[in-house]
Amino acid sequence: MTTALTPRAEPVRADSPYQSYVYAYPHKSAYRPFENRPPLADLWRGEDVDALSLYTHIPFCEMRCGFCNLFTRSTPPAEQVTAYLGALERQAEAVAEVLPEGARFARAALGGGTPTYLTAEELTRVYDLTERAFGVDLSRIPVSVETSPATATPDRLRVLDARGATRISMGVQSFLDSEAHAAGRPQKRAEVDRALAAVREHASADLNVDLIYGIERQDARTWAHSLDTALEWAPEEVYLYPLYVRPLTGLGRRAREWDDHRLSLYRQGRDHLLERGYEQVSMRMFRRADAPAAADPDHCCQTDGMVGLGCGARSYTTGAHYSFDYAVGVGGVRSIIADYVDRDRADFTRAEVGFHLDEDERRRRHLLQSLLRAEGMDTAAYAERFGSHPRQDFPGIFAALDERGWLERGGAPDLVRLAPEGLAHSDAIGPMFFSAGVRALMADYEAR
Repeated sequence: MTTALTPRAEPVRADSPYQSYVYAYPHKSAYRPFENRPPLADLWRGEDVDALSLYTHIPFCEMRCGFCNLFTRSTPPAEQVTAYLGALERQAEAVAEVLPEGARFARAALGGGTPTYLTAEELTRVYDLTERAFGVDLSRIPVSVETSPATATPDRLRVLDARGATRISMGVQSFLDSEAHAAGRPQKRAEVDRALAAVREHASADLNVDLIYGIERQDARTWAHSLDTALEWAPEEVYLYPLYVRPLTGLGRRAREWDDHRLSLYRQGRDHLLERGYEQVSMRMFRRADAPAAADPDHCCQTDGMVGLGCGARSYTTGAHYSFDYAVGVGGVRSIIADYVDRDRADFTRAEVGFHLDEDERRRRHLLQSLLRAEGMDTAAYAERFGSHPRQDFPGIFAALDERGWLERGGAPDLVRLAPEGLAHSDAIGPMFFSAGVRALMADYEAR
């Protein structure tokens, strides 16, 4: 399970490098119920659908990790899983009918939760219903799938390999049992080794390993151990995630000391990977330099749309983002899943919860999708889309970044790129670009 954590609810120091992980803008906590539930056909009308992304959300796991704020339920009854797949099929058919003619998918992902919580037969059903509804051959486009040590079994991996999965991501977090347990993940090292060996034996996909830094009692020595152990498997990708905690915990109250510790471990991990043949793609992502280029030639995350299936998935058009209701607490998640599986086909043709993006919000989203990557932001592409330069649109923020030394000096004239310390502070830079309206909606969100 990837540690795509939601913004922290506890107060955060203004100078903390860990404000929030910006993996999408705006965050779901800024979504609100739409008036009159607009038809999806209206939201997608006139959209460029030549290179869509498809995301399928499986909200189930074998356990709920202590650090996890994802929309997921652990060990659901088998009948609910079956009902969920039935609802997923109804939704896929309904959405496929309202997309503009000629819709084409350039990439896809199965996330969650843990998609490989499903049995091999259920995974096959997900592939079948998706391909049938949208007329897409998933073996011909890049497909990423999340897994976990407990569910990366040979039978499931053989399904993924047969259906052409190109990337398998495993949340290991730590190769020391004591650290995994401290983070609320009671796994055994032997189980992790078995799972990684199974991926390498039964799948030809790229392997990504997620690791977490900032776990209680983790130090430079134990962090190096996890990094080196991960590299023994020669993963094509490694993600380094800072640990984010829930409100009012002991770690949350030790703010400055813990921030400094996490930043030190981040720098150690970054340098460790760079010295061992990896290239930095973002604050979190590192890719092995000698690995074949990741196959994702068509989709552009700044401009191309996304179709989300499942009760926790988002969909993106130019002017609107939409999903279903959102929760992280056990009761809220169970209620939303129960509501989802009871919906009929017609109910999936209208948007329910979301956010309308005006021109200003689109600028902010484009910038965040570009600047937080190591390759930087192509200002010519930004100008072609919006008719301006990002420094003109956000002069105060860029002045602050310049003052802190977080922007690279010199370089190509059409490129704005974060310096190494800027990348290190990505979780502080991202929130700087949130609009006042989005900040207010997120602050007013009542977690459940």
